[in-house]
Amino acid sequence: MAETSVQVFVKQITFETDRINSYTLHAVDGDHLPAFTAGAHIDLHLAEGSVRSYSLINDPSERHRYVIAVKREEAGRGGSAHIHDNLKAGEALTLCGPRNNFCFDEGDHPSIFIAGGIGITPILSMIRRAVTLGRRWFIHYASRTRRDAAFLDEIDTLVRSSHGKVNIVFDQEAGGGALDIQAIVSNATEGAHLYCCGPLPMLDTFKQVASNRQPHTVHLEYFSPKEEAATTGGFDVQLRRSGRTVTVLPGQTILHALLDAGVNVPYACGEGTCGTCETQVIQGIPDHRDVYLTDEERAANKQIMICCSGSQTPLLILDL
Repeated sequence: MAETSVQVFVKQITFETDRINSYTLHAVDGDHLPAFTAGAHIDLHLAEGSVRSYSLINDPSERHRYVIAVKREEAGRGGSAHIHDNLKAGEALTLCGPRNNFCFDEGDHPSIFIAGGIGITPILSMIRRAVTLGRRWFIHYASRTRRDAAFLDEIDTLVRSSHGKVNIVFDQEAGGGALDIQAIVSNATEGAHLYCCGPLPMLDTFKQVASNRQPHTVHLEYFSPKEEAATTGGFDVQLRRSGRTVTVLPGQTILHALLDAGVNVPYACGEGTCGTCETQVIQGIPDHRDVYLTDEERAANKQIMICCSGSQTPLLILDL
């Protein structure tokens, strides 16, 4: 879907858990917001100049609003803390998107969702869509405690109004335990589509145990990087469209080198998770550090996330 810049304002802030708030956003001009599909996210431009990506949790049929949920991460890069501490009802913001790299397959088959913590956010819009379509679905939702788990009442309502089932575990409560992802995947019927979003260990386990299933039935989304960004530098980036050549110095990412050289390129997360900075590679071999591209796309070396990936060759020619 085409990326669009939209002016919105905060219509409502809702306390979901001690560390999670949801934010309802409406267009400043009162018009419809760009359509989105289940699993999509937006890039929110914050007042201090940073950009952060957040999943849309509301029903894709809604055009009058976007709803996001933000978990306060004390050890994060500051975006979530800024939102929790400073974003007020009525405040105007700029967002870009929506974009979707975690698409819900709307075919007539069961959908099995695995969510850990704040990973429930993109999956919530998928569940809403599955309910609308009358599809069969099952969610396995893991949280530290019941107090930490957001949207339990909404999930319960969706279960009772549809062909859905739910399994919720609290791994830090008495009698609780972790999700058995191996069993979940093994027990899934052949035609079912599986979706997973959560912390890195959960995603790594899911990817491993689901590796023997048909690739088009396995879907996952990372919220955080698996590797440090490539900052060794020592190579040149040639921009095919402009003819410019920019040297990436030690300590720089490609993105930082381009920005320092005055090249205007889109970016958001800075960690290789959202796909905003995806750029076509014309020549050279990238040093991939993202979690956005598939293993097959990495092997093909036709795209690169310039915010975090580097180069294995002295020259990298990009479609910029």
